[in-house]
Amino acid sequence: MADYRNELVGTSPAIESLRKLIERIGRSPTRTVLIYGETGSGKGLVARMIHQISSRADRDFVDINCAALPASLMESELFGHEKGAFTGAVDRKMGLVEAANHGSVFLDEIREMDLTLQAKLLTLLDTQQFRRVGAVKQVKVDVRFIAATNKVLLTEVSSGRFREDLYYRLQVVAVNLPALRERRDDVLTLARHFIARFNRSYGRGVRGLAPETEQIFLRYAWPGNVRELENLLERIFILEDEDVILPRHLPDRILRSVTGQDAKAASVSMDGGDDYHSATEAFQRSLIAQAMSQADGNPQDAAKTLGLSRHALRHQMIKLGLLKS
Repeated sequence: MADYRNELVGTSPAIESLRKLIERIGRSPTRTVLIYGETGSGKGLVARMIHQISSRADRDFVDINCAALPASLMESELFGHEKGAFTGAVDRKMGLVEAANHGSVFLDEIREMDLTLQAKLLTLLDTQQFRRVGAVKQVKVDVRFIAATNKVLLTEVSSGRFREDLYYRLQVVAVNLPALRERRDDVLTLARHFIARFNRSYGRGVRGLAPETEQIFLRYAWPGNVRELENLLERIFILEDEDVILPRHLPDRILRSVTGQDAKAASVSMDGGDDYHSATEAFQRSLIAQAMSQADGNPQDAAKTLGLSRHALRHQMIKLGLLKS
């Protein structure tokens, strides 16, 4: 069984606090957990960690995406059905909840669940019992439910799209996942982690990020969070051959987001005759100019933004012709 605890990468205070919270929740007897987090922030990973730390670790972890199926099929998937319950039900079918007995059920995108099904889920949470579709007898289970959402559920409650009683039932223990932009100290650590993984899986020897690429990674907002970072690096492994990840390997949208300029000013043009060094210097000038502007011309603040010492920034500015020696 994979050890998902090794996949929560980072040393920022936010991640250290999250690890402690996951450990505490995992070892507790609580039957409901609610995970909040933006898309790509790792809600599924945290759910698996909670399961793996718990006394249920040797039983099944069942992952259900509530947005993946219409309500008419979701009920049968969750609770199963009896033979003849509806057209096409030629045999009795065990549902995913029953299959996860003594284990954990992860309900991803819980806000997408149909209101009628929400009511049945609430009954299950309260009684640990349910009926298969078309059945008369109750089935008793012992299951921990871990739900996740990228929306504020109270807003969904106010709009009538989510049951208030179910919200409070799930909210017993809540986990709030930090976005990647809120823990920038972990960006380069995560990048190194994924590069090491892809080196193994692709049989490569990529040494890491070029210094200029590191600065881009630190300044970019990562709206897609950890998943965006992981997918970006895998794309580079597939499409590029160099043993160092350079600015020109990054999509234009990232370069434009960081520099505020057209990506051609920050990447190597294969058709325009620019060599790597001139393009790299152009990008460095753009980064320094933006940092100085944001710092109102204060070199100490600009150096801090760029992750450099003041002496190193001054040396770089002289080298690039931005400052006289």
